[in-house]
Amino acid sequence: MFNPGSITSSFAVADYVVFALMLVVSAAVGVYYAWADRGQRSSGDFLMGGRRLTALPVSLSLTASFMSAITVLSNPAEVYRYGASIGFYGLSYIITIVVTSEIFLPVFYRLAVTSTYEYLELRFNRATRLLGTVLFIVQTILYTGIVIYAPALALNQVTGMDLWGAVISTGVVCTFYCTMGGLKAVVWTDVIQLGVMLAGFLSVIVRSVVLQGGVFPIISDSEQGGRLNFWDFDTNPLRRHTFWTVTIGGAFVWVSIYGINQAQVQRYISCKSIGHARASLYINLLGLWSILLCSVFAGMCLYSVYKNCDPWTAGLVSAPDQLMPYLVMDILGNYPGLPGLFVAAAYSGSLSTVSSSINALAAVTVEDLIKPYTNMSEKHLSWISKGLSFAYGALCIGMAGLASLMGGILQAAVSIFGVIGGPLLGLFTLGILCPFANSKGALSGLLSGLVVSLWVGIGAQIYPPPPEMTLPLPLTTDGCNFTTANSINWTSTALPVQPNYITTAPVHNLNSRPVLADNWYSLSYLYFSPIGTIIAISVGLIVSLFTAADFCFVLFPLKVMRRTGKLDLTKDREKKFGNTNPAFCDVELDLTKSRIPT
Repeated sequence: MFNPGSITSSFAVADYVVFALMLVVSAAVGVYYAWADRGQRSSGDFLMGGRRLTALPVSLSLTASFMSAITVLSNPAEVYRYGASIGFYGLSYIITIVVTSEIFLPVFYRLAVTSTYEYLELRFNRATRLLGTVLFIVQTILYTGIVIYAPALALNQVTGMDLWGAVISTGVVCTFYCTMGGLKAVVWTDVIQLGVMLAGFLSVIVRSVVLQGGVFPIISDSEQGGRLNFWDFDTNPLRRHTFWTVTIGGAFVWVSIYGINQAQVQRYISCKSIGHARASLYINLLGLWSILLCSVFAGMCLYSVYKNCDPWTAGLVSAPDQLMPYLVMDILGNYPGLPGLFVAAAYSGSLSTVSSSINALAAVTVEDLIKPYTNMSEKHLSWISKGLSFAYGALCIGMAGLASLMGGILQAAVSIFGVIGGPLLGLFTLGILCPFANSKGALSGLLSGLVVSLWVGIGAQIYPPPPEMTLPLPLTTDGCNFTTANSINWTSTALPVQPNYITTAPVHNLNSRPVLADNWYSLSYLYFSPIGTIIAISVGLIVSLFTAADFCFVLFPLKVMRRTGKLDLTKDREKKFGNTNPAFCDVELDLTKSRIPT
């Protein structure tokens, strides 16, 4: 059996070569598409790939987009500390893809929008559209800075790789290929980066299996250590991870990403037909399952190797996110190039997320903040799109620098990213599924959902839930054959209780905790999104009922839809964006104030 010890190896020349090769290939894709599409004249070509993409590359890009470096580093650490119950995300992915392909995809594809927030103006009013756009821009910039910085810090502290060299090089390369090649470059680099992510995971898994003597010893170690805690059907919403929190709560979180997030929607509506768009979502499901399986099994490998000597408890790493890089340097340090492959995998996760964000930010800025208020030609808008890609890339690198100064706020910022998605999902659901909802209800619902979900999200950061709700599993240092700086050799079962990206939120004296801290603030973080969604829909419906022109119309919803303008989705627009979906039921929208620009 493998006996872990203190790591003496560090990054070799071969590791830097592998990492640099990943960056060079990504940049080369941008140069290729800049040359191949040098004749493109419109912002639609740049931001949407001319709506001529096919299902396979889009599906792989969808998978890579939100599988960031935080996934590569944090999911295995999550399994190591709390068990493999996050494997139930596999079920939430199924719910997500079915809901997205049957409810959200037909609406966005048939309207042929570039920005998802265009729908909000057509359905409600311009104020709703602008509020949705601003919320998206704020959450995306904040999250993107963290996605660049957090893994760089974790990898730097373990591998010795230069921190700011890695941050700036990845940020610059990402900005370069987004600015040069547009959506096509982003999609095809995502395909390459997904392959690198899987290769990085497999290198760790294969080496661990060899060291531990096979797959079954790893499964056996995980079972004996309580890591295979799948059959937890406790309905208590305060429990951090159970079947219900991961499946139901996770489904809301992922529907808010796949159903309405610009970065994802922009990909599948850039397909050449609605059939390709729907196929891309279902093929992407296989990619999501593959990444999930690799990350969960990598966490089991991590536990099997360190079951008798926990590097975190022993003080060899300062945060759980450093456990995977530590394992890589420990078991692959004597194989030049393989540590570099894993680091390339982690940064591929960052690149794919950041490039998606940059492209989406440029799209919503052009479509929601520039086009409605100016009369520019498509050629000018295309150049502005490229300029915005460059500007947002620089801003995201700047946010990474700010993230390095924020300390404990980082963890709150990652939670707030999820918190904002819930109310936005409620807003779009209200518009699509509730025909009598009006603009007053929409704005009231969005703001109410946002206030409540921010309240519970920030409260949970200030007053972390007690250990009996998070149930961290025991870890030990009994098998360590070395002493730490303080010559301590001890077993710990009381570990920090929050997922830790860089620092842990302060722990408050239990006697000073307010009444809400042990129920409302202790809700599983996966329920923050459902709360925002349900509040937004409920308040939106109630306000719409009481502000309807004729309250009796609620009993006859078809009358409410009798507007002065009518959108005929088969005649009102020039048909040039693929096939229509015969199962889709046309919805009448108010077009007297605004039309989608053709």
